Amino acid sequence: MTPKTAPRKEGEEYGDQVLSKTVKAGRRTYFFDVRATRADDYFITITESRKLVDADGRTSYDRHKIFLYKEDFDKFAAGLLEAIQFIRTSKPESVVEREPIAEKA
Repeated sequence: MTPKTAPRKEGEEYGDQVLSKTVKAGRRTYFFDVRATRADDYFITITESRKLVDADGRTSYDRHKIFLYKEDFDKFAAGLLEAIQFIRTSKPESVVEREPIAEKA
């Protein structure tokens, strides 16, 4: 992860960027950004960016963003882990090689 600090630009509603992690996965790229509120509290934005190429060869990007607040971290992580484990158990043939997910101690 790369620590980043960038001053908030006028009209930027997401807060100062504190840390950014980019994960490239085929035509999709995921951005995990830690941001600071004006009260210096942290939250995460998760962005999926998907590259699209139209019939004329023009490139555009389809983006989706979610905001994850600290009071939801544990429930979000537990739900995501449960969904991933369900897929790995139910459809092991469709699971690509993976690195182990770190679980809480």
